[in-house]
Amino acid sequence: MGCMSKRPTVRDVAERAGVSVATVDRVMNARCPVRSATAERVLRAADELDYHARTLLRRRIEETAPKVTLGFLLQKSKKRFYQQLAVDLNAQTQSEARIRGTPLVAFVEDLSPDAIVAQMRALGDKADALAVVAVDHPKVAAEVEALRERGVPTFALLSDLTAPARAGHIGVDGRKAGRTAAWAVARLARMPGNVGILVGSHRYLGHEDREIGFRSYFREHAPGFRVLEPVVYLDDAVLAYDAAHELLKRHPEIVGFYHCGGGVEGALRAVREEGFAQRIAFVCHELTPSSREGLIDGAVDVVIASPTQRIATEAVDAMVAALRGEVTAARQILVPFEIYVSENI
Repeated sequence: MGCMSKRPTVRDVAERAGVSVATVDRVMNARCPVRSATAERVLRAADELDYHARTLLRRRIEETAPKVTLGFLLQKSKKRFYQQLAVDLNAQTQSEARIRGTPLVAFVEDLSPDAIVAQMRALGDKADALAVVAVDHPKVAAEVEALRERGVPTFALLSDLTAPARAGHIGVDGRKAGRTAAWAVARLARMPGNVGILVGSHRYLGHEDREIGFRSYFREHAPGFRVLEPVVYLDDAVLAYDAAHELLKRHPEIVGFYHCGGGVEGALRAVREEGFAQRIAFVCHELTPSSREGLIDGAVDVVIASPTQRIATEAVDAMVAALRGEVTAARQILVPFEIYVSENI
């Protein structure tokens, strides 16, 4: 009969973590302060060894973690994408072991720079760090600078900002997303021809990067296609419907369509009404009820999606690291995007 494996001891945890037994004891019994990085190393060692008191260790660390409020400024509260992102940001903040985190999520309906700045300022009065979805504008950059002066690091979420004072950016790579969209259109279109593109706003650097990547792919690999001038629709579904309707009327020979912002339900309604569903290669962003329905009925060929849970994880991690002084330079955190077609939804 084989010998039973030895049960891990406090000394085993200490050796694995590279600390003294006394340090493990201090963490476990909260006898005196221990650096958070050291406490986390002890907990990681306990988890790796399946130490029987690891749950107690985790609870002690959580009890001594600092109270932190993380603010998130999102857009358009009725959009399912932002609703899901809010859920994920809330959950990640509350589960982050290094802090006792309170999430503070706000939505802005008016996407003007003045409205965004007002919301940023209000959140900055309550939060220790911010992550914002915002247009790139001098007023926004000035507020990011003002927040930094007040000790509130501010991150660009989803779409980057040129603000020198920003603490970093978390989102997908816009140029790769645009090139992927072009790759799909070039291969799925029935023949080379005109390709339409709807852009929410060039004030969103993410949208601008998508358009740049989209055009660059066709220049390099599919010169037989002609990308039409972009139509800006201010990320509004009603305006997207009008813009797509007019574009399809003016270019009935169109073979492909790239919707690189939100509000795709408007463009899809126009595509269906004009009889272009299943006739053109259609690529859009974010897996929402509207884009999912489009994949099912063939009006949409490919959806390029931002993984909200992964973005929330990276955002909260970056914000906590900034507050702890672990990172001082601006961080560019690019999250891999997801691709959906009718066969994998």
